[in-house]
Amino acid sequence: MLDFRSIETFLWVVKLGSFRGAAQRLNTTQPAISQRIAQLEREMGVKLLNRDHRIASPTPSGRQMMVYAEKLIGLRAAMMAEIGDRSAMRGVMRLGVAETIVHTWLPRLVKSVNQVYPNLSLEIEVDITPNLTARLLAQEIELAFVVGPLSASGVHNRVLADYPIGFLASPSLGLGKGPVTPAELARFPIITFPRKTKPYEVVREVFDRPELPPIRLHASASLATVIHMAVEGLGIAVIPDAIVENELADGRLQLLDTDLAIAPLTFTASWLASPDVVAVERVAELARQIAQSSLAVDAPAQARH
Repeated sequence: MLDFRSIETFLWVVKLGSFRGAAQRLNTTQPAISQRIAQLEREMGVKLLNRDHRIASPTPSGRQMMVYAEKLIGLRAAMMAEIGDRSAMRGVMRLGVAETIVHTWLPRLVKSVNQVYPNLSLEIEVDITPNLTARLLAQEIELAFVVGPLSASGVHNRVLADYPIGFLASPSLGLGKGPVTPAELARFPIITFPRKTKPYEVVREVFDRPELPPIRLHASASLATVIHMAVEGLGIAVIPDAIVENELADGRLQLLDTDLAIAPLTFTASWLASPDVVAVERVAELARQIAQSSLAVDAPAQARH
């Protein structure tokens, strides 16, 4: 008798192109994957996969099977979400997170997931958006919170929040007593996100003016390092001011008044289209709600600075 485990296994072998990839995705071994596929082929009475090359590919019968497999897995996921209790949503979700989210509301999301979906575990990877995008497209993570929206084929995006970018400096630099001109900013090292990220390129373009001297642009993949360098007076941090609420509140950093404008960073929850994405969509929506409520709480505090 056909079971969902064998059908799901077949689905992931085809999607990932290998038994090894399916084994990692389903948290099992390659022999177990081979056994499930062999059982499914015996029950169907046809060969479903070509194993002649390193990439597992579906036979003509396998391609037909994929159509029904996706429908069945999708219906199962929808049924469990609508009818089953929340504890029925179980397993491991691999989540990729940009560091801005880590410094704002990620702990609240983890707490909420623990409460709402007690049997769902999160594996969290923190990295820059380009790397997380590549991992998402390679199906090494299921959900990414990144600077978006992502435009790759098959990717779904849900806007989480927009984060204004601020020019932040230690009071020791003496820049907080009125408007600061671009020339005055350019006298100091600028500290921001790492190379190959959108914010880094935007910051570089903002200071690429003929009337300004070449800037010293320090980049770091660690926002904690960026913040620490700014607090120590080693330069001006150009990052979302929402992540330094504590430093602004206690006076270690101040938000500079300048007419240089940098567009806010839009963060999205992004995931690949798949029949079994109900859990991903639920966590993405939970993240959106938390991100929006976080902005609403932070807005009065930002207005005071």
